[in-house]
Amino acid sequence: MISFLRGNVKKFLYDPKRIILLVNDVGYEIYIPEYLSDVLFENGIEEDSYVGLEIYYHVTERQPKPLLVGFLNSQDKDFFEQLIQVEGIGPLKAANSLVFPINNIAHAIESEDFTLLEQMPGIGSRAAQKIVATLKGKVLDKTLNYEFNNNKTKISDSIFEDSKSALVGLGYRSNEAINEINTAVANIHDLDKLTVEILLREVFRKNRKQ
Repeated sequence: MISFLRGNVKKFLYDPKRIILLVNDVGYEIYIPEYLSDVLFENGIEEDSYVGLEIYYHVTERQPKPLLVGFLNSQDKDFFEQLIQVEGIGPLKAANSLVFPINNIAHAIESEDFTLLEQMPGIGSRAAQKIVATLKGKVLDKTLNYEFNNNKTKISDSIFEDSKSALVGLGYRSNEAINEINTAVANIHDLDKLTVEILLREVFRKNRKQ
């Protein structure tokens, strides 16, 4: 079973969006949700770029051709595995439906925002109701970044960018640095006194516990 792949992007494919990831001279066709495609583009990922993806691997007797779906991190992959537990939502439908960031979808579930859920491709009114009924109360941990993004005006852009640059300089990928900063900010209560040093200290403190 494949759970993680790291290699060079050989080719981008569309309708649906996929990439061919070259790993040790083997090309893997990986479905990438719309939100992930946007993140890759924003971070300058193109052909020949080196990336690592968490992989959801699906194969059954009725569907013997393996389906691989890529995610930025284990939290997004975990959300996907929760989503496909909802009646009537299989892996392919779930992958095609993720056009919004995971934290936005999780917040919509917890707040019963059916309007946003019904904007997801393949998710109508009935499916949105099933998603909320099945997952509400189970995806609270996925809403942290949503809360940060909606409070971002309280945080200096320079602090955010300087912290991101510092983490990238330490070897983090751009998207990893952003995720680390978002999670750290969610754990800091006094944002008015936030500095780069405080923010980085919280990132390192969290990682030491893991």
